[in-house]
Amino acid sequence: MVKARKYVVKRHFEGVPKRDDFDIVESELPPIQNGEILVKTEWVSVDPYLRAYNTRFPVPYDQFSYQVGLVEDSKDPRYPVGSRIVSHKGWCDYSIINANVSNSSADIVYKLPDLKGLSNSLGVGAVGMPGATAYFGFLEICQPKAGETVVVTGAAGAVGSLVGQIAKIKGCRVIGFAGSDDKVNWLENELGFDRAFNYKTVDVQKVLKEAAPKGIDCYFDNVGGEISSIIINQMNDLGRISVCGSISTYNDDLSKLPKATILQVAIVMKQLKIEGFLVPRWRDRWPEAFADLSKWIKSGSLKTREHITEGFENIVDAFVGMLNGDNTGKAVVKI
Repeated sequence: MVKARKYVVKRHFEGVPKRDDFDIVESELPPIQNGEILVKTEWVSVDPYLRAYNTRFPVPYDQFSYQVGLVEDSKDPRYPVGSRIVSHKGWCDYSIINANVSNSSADIVYKLPDLKGLSNSLGVGAVGMPGATAYFGFLEICQPKAGETVVVTGAAGAVGSLVGQIAKIKGCRVIGFAGSDDKVNWLENELGFDRAFNYKTVDVQKVLKEAAPKGIDCYFDNVGGEISSIIINQMNDLGRISVCGSISTYNDDLSKLPKATILQVAIVMKQLKIEGFLVPRWRDRWPEAFADLSKWIKSGSLKTREHITEGFENIVDAFVGMLNGDNTGKAVVKI
C-alpha cells in the first residue's frame, strides 16, 4: 500500500489565500487496476490561474495544477514504469491516474517531452503549459512582424519572460513592465529586452511615450488594471492585444473591482484587435510549441529561470509568494 497526501481546498479564498484554507488529507491508495498508473510527484507548478479558478468549483475540492511525476507502477503500456508524465493532478505526492478517463479538458496526461538533458521541471514551465501559453497566446493572436514594438506586463513571470524573448527571436523591439528593480535588471541585462521598467516607481504613461515614440503594435497583457488602459491608449492603428490574465485583481473582491480608464475610444479609433484566450484551445498543437521552445533553449536564444521552493509542506507558501510577485521566472515546487 502507498500512503498519499494531497491538498484539499476546504473554503473559497478571501483575498490572499491562506494555509488554513486547505486541509492536507492522507490516504492509502488501492492497488492499481488495468489502464491505471501509479505516479510519484516530482515537481508541482504554482500559477496565477489557480487563484482565478478558485470560486469556480464547489468546496471541498482537490487542488489541481500541473505536475511532473515518475511512473512507479503501470498497467498502461503507453506509460511504462520509469517513464515521466505531465498531468493536472496537482498538489499531491502520489496519485493513481487513468489516462483513458477524462472528466474535463483539464484531465491532461502526456509523456514528458524529451528535454535533452534539461531539468525535468521545465515540463511545468518553459516546455509545459506556461511555454505553450506564451507561444500560442503571443504568436497566434498578436502575429508579430519583425521591427514591430511589443509591450509585455508581468514581464518577469513564467509567461511574460518567455513572450518577451520570443518577440526578440521574431525580430521585434520589446518593452517590459515588472514589479522590482532586480526584475527590470534581469529583463534588460540577461533576457535582452530593449527597455524594462518597474511599474511601481515610474510614470507609466511618460516612460512609454519615451520608450515607444512611434507607438505600440502588440501588447501581451498578464495583469489588467489601469496599466493596461494606459498601454492600450498608446497602441498604433490595427494594434493587436493578447489578454492572458488579470493578476492585478485576482485577490480582489469580484463585486468591488477597481475602475480603469475607458478603452472604447482607442479600440474604435485605432481599430484594435483584443482577444482573450485559454491555452487548451491549442492543446493538439502543444508538441509544436515544445519543439520550438526546446530548440531555442538549447541554442541559448531563450533563457529560463526558475524560482524553486522545496518540500510538499511549503506549496502554499510558494503559491502565495508567486501571487505576491516574489518569484522571478517560473515558480515551481520540488516534492
